[in-house]
Order: sequence, then C-alpha cells, then structure tokens
Amino acid sequence: MAGSRPHHVYRRLHELMVLSGALFDTRDEGEILRLAMDHIATAGPYSAEAGYLRVDGDLVRCPRGRRRVHALAVDQRVRELTGQDGAVTVPGRPWGRALGLRGQEGLHGYLVVTSGSRPSQAERSLLATLVRQTAAALSVASIHRRRREDALELHLLKEERTALQEQLVSVGAELGYQRAVHALMADVAASGGGEEAITRALHELTGLPALIEDRFGRLRSWTGPNRPDPYPEPDPVRRGEMLHAMAREAGPVRMKDRLVTLIRPHGEILGVLALVGARGETDEHTVLALEHAATSLALELAHLRNLAEVELRLHGELVDDLLAGTDEASAYARSEAVGHDLHRRNYIIVVRWSDRTADDSFEQTVGRAAAAVGMRSLLTRRSDHVVLVADDRPDARALYEALARETGTRSGTIGVSAPCESLEAIPQRYREAQRALEVRRHSLERYGTTFFDELGLYRLLGPGSDYQELETFVHEWLGQLIDYDSRHHAAMVETLSRYFDCGGNYDETAESLAIHRSTLRYRLKRIRDISGNDLADVEDRLNLQVATRVWKIVLGGSG
Repeated sequence: MAGSRPHHVYRRLHELMVLSGALFDTRDEGEILRLAMDHIATAGPYSAEAGYLRVDGDLVRCPRGRRRVHALAVDQRVRELTGQDGAVTVPGRPWGRALGLRGQEGLHGYLVVTSGSRPSQAERSLLATLVRQTAAALSVASIHRRRREDALELHLLKEERTALQEQLVSVGAELGYQRAVHALMADVAASGGGEEAITRALHELTGLPALIEDRFGRLRSWTGPNRPDPYPEPDPVRRGEMLHAMAREAGPVRMKDRLVTLIRPHGEILGVLALVGARGETDEHTVLALEHAATSLALELAHLRNLAEVELRLHGELVDDLLAGTDEASAYARSEAVGHDLHRRNYIIVVRWSDRTADDSFEQTVGRAAAAVGMRSLLTRRSDHVVLVADDRPDARALYEALARETGTRSGTIGVSAPCESLEAIPQRYREAQRALEVRRHSLERYGTTFFDELGLYRLLGPGSDYQELETFVHEWLGQLIDYDSRHHAAMVETLSRYFDCGGNYDETAESLAIHRSTLRYRLKRIRDISGNDLADVEDRLNLQVATRVWKIVLGGSG
C-alpha cells in the first residue's frame, strides 16, 4: 500500500500537467473555470461545489446553471471572505474550502472545493497546484480579453471619429465648422461643467484623448482612453524649459505625440491643454477645436484664479488681524464665515522656502500642499514666509514632503508653535513658530519641520527671549516640583538647585542643605518620581539645571 501511493501521486501530477495545457489553451474565462471544476478529481478525492468569476467588481457564480440547495449559503460565505481563502460548510461534506483564484491584477474568482474526508498533505499540495494553474490561466485569458476589448474600443473610436468628422463636414457645409465649434464651446461654458466638460467636448470633436495639466505638470483632467496610471511625476526643470519654449511659439506646438497649447490669460501661464496621439500632419479642424477649447479653458481658469484670490484675501486679512491681536467676537464670526473653526486648539505654522519668494503663487502652493495632506487652515504671507493657522497639530513630515513635491526642491523650513488655547495667545504663538523656524535654519540640518514645544533649552537661546518665555520654560521643567513644594511645604526645587550648584557631589550637597546623605538620596528619588525626569539623561539634566538656575537667579526662586 505504501509503495502504491507515489504511483497515484505521479499519475495525478501527469493528469494535472495535461489539464494545465488545456487550461492555457483556452481563452474563455468561463470555460477555464468549467475545466478546472470538471477535472477537480485529478488533484484528489475532491468535488467542485461552485465556481465564481469576478465581473465588474462582483463575484458571479459560473457556470450559472450549477446551483444546489445550499447555493445561497455558499454564495454568502464566499462574499464574506472578501478575497481571502476560508472554510466553507456544505451538508454531508466534512471538509470544504473556498480558494481564491488570484493573479497579478488581483482576484479573478473563487473555486469552492469539498471532500468526503480530510485531504492528505500531498492531496492538498496537488489541489494548491491546480488552483495556481487555474489562476494563471485566468490571468492570461484576462490579458487577451482586455487586448481584444482595447482593439475593439480603438476600432469603435476610430469609427466614431470618422463619423463625427463626416458629420462636422456636413455641418461645416451649411453653417461652417468654426461656428459649430464655437457654439459647442459656448454651451460648455454656459453649462458650468468646468475643466472636465471642456476636455470631454474636445475629445468628442477630435476623437483624440484630451487633457489639462497645471503649470507644474500635474494632471487636472483627462477624457479618452489610454490614460497613464499612475500619471508621470513632472520634472520641475524640464517643465520650466518646456513652458519657456512654448511661450516663444504662436499657437499649438507639437511635442512628441501631443499637440499642446498654453493657457495664459493676461500673459500668466496657468496650465496647458493637449491632444494625445496627434501624430503626423494635424488637420485644420483639430487645430481649430483645440484653439477654441483653449479659449474656453482660459476663461474657466481665470475665473477659478479670481475666486482663489478672493478666498486668499479673506483668509489673509483674518490671519493678519489674528497675528496682531483682534476682537474675539469678530474673529469667531469671520472665521465661521470662511469655514474655519477657531474654537478648536489651533497651531501657528510658518513656512519658508529658500529658493521661493513669498508671493501669491507660493502662498497658493502652500495652500494646495496643506489641503493635500488634510490640513484645515487659514493662510497669509509675510515678506519672506507664509503663515498658516491650522486647527490641528500637523504631522512632523507630511506638510514638508508635500511642499517638496509641489516646489520640486527640499530647501524649505517649517516652524510650528505650541497649541493656541485662546485667540489672545496667537501673537505669542506666532513668535514661537518663528523661533522654531529660525532655530531649524541655523542648525546643521537646516531643512525640515521643527516644533517649538520640542525645542527645550533652544527656545531660550534664540533672539527675543522674554520674561514670559523664561517663566514658561521653568514651569515646563519644574512646575510639578514647585507645586509639590507649595502643597507639602517641602524643598524639592531648592534641593535640586543645590545638587547642581555642587556639581552633583552628594557629600557637598547634603552638607550645604544640612541633611544626611541618605535623606538627599531619598529627595533625589522623589524628584525623579514627581517630575518624571531622569537626572541620568543628558538632555533632561541640562534642561533641569538651566531651569533651576533661571528659577533661582532670574525669577528669584518664585513659585
């Protein structure tokens, strides 16, 4: 009996190889699944209870005619698995599994297999081989199907384009092609459909994929087939050179397989409009449609630009007043009008990029980057930096990385204040954000994000340190000890100060306090427990020593 087992295994492997050839020779996904189900016994004592194919995001039982009493329960269980393998219960079958048929593109479907007994390890291995072969065959069939569909779509698009051009020629004979294009673009402008409506109309007119990119090369709209996914990340240097070269030309410019025109109302470049696949000599109808679409797009982008400038101005005026100090009732009402909640704990953020002037363009860039990382903020700008009032603590890297992508350079610094508990604290928090930025700019690692509440001792070393800042620093490091001394009539802060004055020498410290050495040890342990700071940590020790010195000399040992 033991000697016959390998023979069965080899025979089944041979049968699986034959089945594999049949699976890969089949181009129909439903037929592939049917073959796998019909020959499931080649892998062992199995029965195929059901098969499913993924169609338009849903799992469809295939073949549709194979339904048993327990079909609904199996259908529900397969959908509950959400793409994972799992056990399936079928009456009268002790063992059952739903096995996902996966390829590089994702889940193709499921094969539900049962057995009258628990399969052996070898039988499970054979079943796994069958499942992988079926999934691979489905992947190949899927690729062939998509190629057929793409070829058909391309054929239909070409036919549609031919029909449309013939129709436009007919219209041109009666009313003139130019008048028809102008009327279509006028309808698009009147419809308020925005950029998507413009590319859709241009695609309908030319039969070519139409796209809009912003001035930085990021895709804003695409209508038509063959859209790259993901869309290529633009190179800032090459993009600038391309725009400069196009600005010297009159009208659309051919660039590889694209026919491109600049969108620049009032002389400022706001983006580009392009047709993809316009190879060879482009007919005058295509150029005319592109030029009319560019005119409509210029009006649309100019309108959006004006709205953005108005919004920025409203935001900027409010932030300017907040930074200078303003009436609370008025500030709350104005912030609510522009959709910002000043009742939340807000943070002041200062952004400076060494190679970018803090103009309207950079302010809008900062606004886009903040929105891209989910920040809700108000903006304004100063002579060399942009200021944000954000209603949540920003991520340590997200805003910086988003701005690096937007600007194409990493030479930027961001300073973030401590949280604002009230509106009257905003001017002080603004100074804190500036301090954090300046500390970062003068450090070895100049670029990145620095939080004021993480500066520690460095907040006292910058320009403009005042008495309030000293009090805040002392409270941060000694506040719990000061409160403890006040409640218990103790001398923990004085003990810590003497300890540092004596250079950490136990005998000298105990003698200066007129206490026993063991009492000193107890106090230092209590200091660590109460404050949560470790005298053995270099950073904690430095900040505590400076705090006790400021407490004693500058603040006069005041609680």
